[in-house]
Amino acid sequence: MARPNYLAEIKKRIEHSKEGDVFVAVDFVDITDKKTVQMAFIRLAANNIIKRVLRGVYYKPEYNSFLDEYLAPSPNLVAEAVARNFGWTITPCGDTALNILGLSTQVPAVWSYVSDGTYKAYNYDNTTIKFKRTTNKEISKLSYKTALVVQALKALGKEGVSEEIVSKLSNNLTPEEKTNALNEAKAATSWIYEYIKQICKDDKK
Repeated sequence: MARPNYLAEIKKRIEHSKEGDVFVAVDFVDITDKKTVQMAFIRLAANNIIKRVLRGVYYKPEYNSFLDEYLAPSPNLVAEAVARNFGWTITPCGDTALNILGLSTQVPAVWSYVSDGTYKAYNYDNTTIKFKRTTNKEISKLSYKTALVVQALKALGKEGVSEEIVSKLSNNLTPEEKTNALNEAKAATSWIYEYIKQICKDDKK
């Protein structure tokens, strides 16, 4: 029997992925073990098929013809890849949550996430990503969108949530996401849940 060509299989999957996608070894453990994947990453990076972001984290370069250069990977995708690598559950928080939900156009100085893992900070290029450990009730048993909205409301504060914010969040959520939020966020701080009820009221039966 011919020996499996793990490098070719990993390369093929990456070639079929989107430009800008970020990878870690656990994304390929259905093909081979992590050590072999890491060796494949090094060879693929040497051939400029992928680029290294952090130790063990790589991305498929995305070329921008207008700028005539390769774009840096999305900090959010890098954070999600790091979380997959460690088996963490994470949710953007603070200015990061506001940016992702379109409530702020300001690019975060630090991309921040609450996590059920340990405190970690990563720096690459001019980007800083920080993970802050939080109580499980803030992220466990919550869908991604519900947890994201909760963190955005926390970042704004009780007095910082305007009718415009409520409207924007309402438009950002699908009917299914609103149903989930109403059911999942009941254990959140009372003022946060009151705003969630306002955000979801159009779809509440």
